[in-house]
Amino acid sequence: MGGTFASTIAFVTCILVGMLAARNRPRRSGITARDPGRTRERLLRAAFQEIHRSGFRSADLDAILARAGVTKGALYYHFDNKEALGYAVVDEVIATNLHQKWVQPLRNAKDPIAVLVRIIQSESLKREDVQRGCPLLNLSQEMSGLDEGFRSRTARVYKDWRVAMAGALREGQKRRVVRSDINANETATFLIAAWEGYVVLGKNSQDPRTLQSGQRRVSGHLESLRPARGRARAAARG
Repeated sequence: MGGTFASTIAFVTCILVGMLAARNRPRRSGITARDPGRTRERLLRAAFQEIHRSGFRSADLDAILARAGVTKGALYYHFDNKEALGYAVVDEVIATNLHQKWVQPLRNAKDPIAVLVRIIQSESLKREDVQRGCPLLNLSQEMSGLDEGFRSRTARVYKDWRVAMAGALREGQKRRVVRSDINANETATFLIAAWEGYVVLGKNSQDPRTLQSGQRRVSGHLESLRPARGRARAAARG
């Protein structure tokens, strides 16, 4: 009886010690079931990379899971299906990237032409980047005729891009650093179409020199939007 009681006490003591040790043990970094926000972010980033590489229809869910380091159950906890994952990639990754690259720098820009030229010139000419093309353009071309969800989402991103550019050009007209005779909306549409055209030609040719030519041509057109006095000053600086 005494031995049984002593054994019970020892057993309970071991349990309590184990519980205290587990409680005080540092948590491992990384993705866990208790970190759903981080898991979702990793899934979106992995999906973006796979879609950019392979296109939406050819994107492999197993490759996405492997890259994100999560289970299929975690995927379907956050997204109902592959389409929902793709929609979130447009809304939360592609739109955010474009906003950071194009929209934010144009806000309150004293010289929008200089800002736009700088953005154009910063475009990567690495062969692998040219070969993959623009994520927004790729998805729009692939899915707009097949899925209204993708069409409306990519259209909204393009609209935000165009509105930001047109607004910056109008502010430049007020400051007299942009020609007063241009239509800001039409010019913004043309600039996006011209740049994205060079991007798709670069992807098709698989040649960074095509995109480099686009940088020169689009930048040259941007400089032509300055008033005559502004063009002279820009040429002198160049």
